[in-house]
Amino acid sequence: MRIDVLSCLPNLMTSFMSYSIIKRAIDSNLLQLNFHNLHDFASGKHKKIDDYAYSGTPGLVLKLEPIDRCIEFLKKSNDEKYDEIIYMAPDGEILNQKIAQEMSNKRNLIILCGHYKGVDERVREHYITREISIGEYVLSGGEIPACVLIDSIVRLIPGAINNINSALEDSFQDDKYVIAPPVYTRPKIYNNLKVPEILLSGNTKLINEWLNNESKKRTEKYNKLNNKNLT
Repeated sequence: MRIDVLSCLPNLMTSFMSYSIIKRAIDSNLLQLNFHNLHDFASGKHKKIDDYAYSGTPGLVLKLEPIDRCIEFLKKSNDEKYDEIIYMAPDGEILNQKIAQEMSNKRNLIILCGHYKGVDERVREHYITREISIGEYVLSGGEIPACVLIDSIVRLIPGAINNINSALEDSFQDDKYVIAPPVYTRPKIYNNLKVPEILLSGNTKLINEWLNNESKKRTEKYNKLNNKNLT
């Protein structure tokens, strides 16, 4: 998979490549992750990438020109067509596991990070194929949401994690959006805090029943907390 990220502050994300699953995917040639500074595609002496809105609305808007130049450069430099050009927008569709799974099956993605008051609307109308949000709130820019999206996608690429079944058993993975049950590890007792005896019994049938029941409890709790009915 190839992912190209367009940002006015790419240094916010470069360390993202150096750790954990993302680094493993890059080192294993499962992922090519590129960050592009929009300033490099701006014209003029000062490489200005933003300007005031025509409407008089307070705040700066990312200009169309550097975004267009960057996208066109990437299209020409990549032999394969981009599957999606994604804009991280607070009013986009809310990221969920189904979207992450869908995106993990793509080969080439462009992710545009907004900043200030957003981007010139012509970018959204004529360049963007999908808009994704990580929640109903506003951040200073799209860099952190882009990292969240990338992490959610890459961990589902076969080979990115040691055991793909671990990812497939995560919360929200299936169509029913079931929450995963609690997990425990060694030691069995720490400061009088004990692992449930059932998990130490060796009885697979009883353990699976316990896991299913705990999963249902967590799902019901999640639904109640978030006013949802996902089962």
